[in-house]
Amino acid sequence: MAEPASRTDNRTRFEKDLSAPDPIPQEGIDAAVELMHDGRLFRYAEDRHGVPVTALLEEEFAAAIGRRYAVGVNSGGCALFLGLKSAGVMPGDKVLLNAFTLAPVPGAIAHAGAQAVLVDITDSYTIDIEDLDRKARESGARFLMLSYMRGHVPDMDAVMAVCRRHGLVVVEDCAHTMGAHWDGRLVGTFGDVACFSTQTFKHLNSGEGGLLATDDEDAAARAVLMSGSYMLYAQHRARPEMDVFERHRYTTPNFSMRMSGLVASILRPQLALLDERVARWREAHGRLVELLRGVEHISIPERSPKEGYVPSSLQFHLTGLDAQAIDTFLRASDEHGVHVKWFGREEPVGFTSRHDHWRYLEGPTDVPRADRVLQGLCDMRLPLWLDEEDCQCIAAVLREAMAEATSL
Repeated sequence: MAEPASRTDNRTRFEKDLSAPDPIPQEGIDAAVELMHDGRLFRYAEDRHGVPVTALLEEEFAAAIGRRYAVGVNSGGCALFLGLKSAGVMPGDKVLLNAFTLAPVPGAIAHAGAQAVLVDITDSYTIDIEDLDRKARESGARFLMLSYMRGHVPDMDAVMAVCRRHGLVVVEDCAHTMGAHWDGRLVGTFGDVACFSTQTFKHLNSGEGGLLATDDEDAAARAVLMSGSYMLYAQHRARPEMDVFERHRYTTPNFSMRMSGLVASILRPQLALLDERVARWREAHGRLVELLRGVEHISIPERSPKEGYVPSSLQFHLTGLDAQAIDTFLRASDEHGVHVKWFGREEPVGFTSRHDHWRYLEGPTDVPRADRVLQGLCDMRLPLWLDEEDCQCIAAVLREAMAEATSL
């Protein structure tokens, strides 16, 4: 990999690629190659001894996050959709959703035929508890899709108190919080169903993939059947007893969203590395936060000491800048090797997304604080390989880009 920095025209340049994905461990590569030689990439087998590799991953994942059941699927978005359906969401149902999230989350609600009810956010990018209480009461919604967007975990004691008060069924979007916790309790164990992603830029990398986890035996059985098990659900290991499937197998559709054996082979060795990865992300994130705290016009919210976060990306807020200055800051950063995403753009670019871009949503979208916060919210990926020198260089690029933006 290239050196982290060079200087041209008295400006620092970051020479590495922040978009470079984290590599697959050799053990995962070897397992995938072995399976390809075997040729049986489909997760089920009609006539074969042994345990399918996807079933082993599900068993290991359930144990790692402390849930009874887990189901592997072909993407995080599919996990969200199946999470909603297995939790009982029907067409026309209202689903509460915090307004700062990515497009696949409201997309899953639309896929389920339900209606998203947007909930405002705080200046710390998490769901607003008071607005959640109000929207739950006024909308009559029975479901909450709680999105831990970019790994920001709200006060879960307060969130769950509101959910209990209104009898909300909670589906957790844990795409950015695998391994995170609140006050010592793992995120993904608070709600009725939890949904995870293994897309390339998540905490485990299989290109595409997802996992659903729950302690509810009926939700688990429905998820297995909906994922596309046909009548081969006995081959699952992190599953309910067989009689539970009898309650659902004739009334549950097959949506063909299975995880393949190839994806599971790539993921299993990475699961064992999760704690080590979390520590490395937190170290890089902490360094950059300290380096950027004194930069004028860049604001980074404080996090609760109860939040054990997994920061595979960094979010910060641009304050006191108009759109032209923000554009200059982004352009200068990008030209010198540090790509920063801006959620405040009028039109979506790449992975950026805000609620007024989802024009298929029905109903009110009164989330004034989210509108204000997203106007200045920036996002930057943190690869696992960042070291101290990389962080120093990235911070220098951002400082110099800000100086250019504010000299207009």
